[in-house]
Amino acid sequence: MSGRFIGKRAVVTGAAGGVGRATVELLDAEGASVIGLDLNPGDGDVACDVGDTISVDAAMTTATERLGGLDIVVNVAGIDQFRKFGDLDVATWQRHIGVNLTGPMLICRAALPHLRASKGNIVTVASIAGLRAQPYQAAYCASKGGVILLMKSLALELAADGIRVNTVCPGGVETDLPVKAAAEHPDTDLDWELLMETAGARYGFMPPKDVADAIAYLASDAAASVTGAVLSVDRGTAC
Repeated sequence: MSGRFIGKRAVVTGAAGGVGRATVELLDAEGASVIGLDLNPGDGDVACDVGDTISVDAAMTTATERLGGLDIVVNVAGIDQFRKFGDLDVATWQRHIGVNLTGPMLICRAALPHLRASKGNIVTVASIAGLRAQPYQAAYCASKGGVILLMKSLALELAADGIRVNTVCPGGVETDLPVKAAAEHPDTDLDWELLMETAGARYGFMPPKDVADAIAYLASDAAASVTGAVLSVDRGTAC
């Protein structure tokens, strides 16, 4: 077998979704041993609620025992729900923060002892919504902006341990996330043209593999000197 990840052991959250599944498949195809974590796990995945400390710790223990260690952590799990700010309730706000921001924190914390042992690396999927404003997504933007700076902070702190930490910021991707966000919105009176333009969908949605390719680069030895980076994959939307 040939590939960039032969002998590497990886955990990918949000593994049942579009970008998460594409990432699992790509790392596996290039030689890695991969375990996916997901709230609704598929075959071979481990059940995990990334916003729950007990669930995360248990899932990471199971995954690292199966893998015999850990070299790569990829945080993909996330949620998005459109809300006009005047309709944004505290529960919806806290759910975005819990999954999109607290989730990666808990995963990284649980993985840290294993990554220190292997001098591994972390790649987290944020969004261009963490780099520029989007309407009807105050909670999503806040959570994704927060996770970008969380990863930059970890990159500085963990560099001495030989652990690299990077972030990918996709634009519009062909997954269930934007479809569900639209379907769950209680009000159809939104400026959808403005929303799609700021969401990076002006030129159409990209396939999940485009994001997985960026993740794989940052997780690979080709990026051995890259840490604290924020890589936009958005067809120029955030320029």
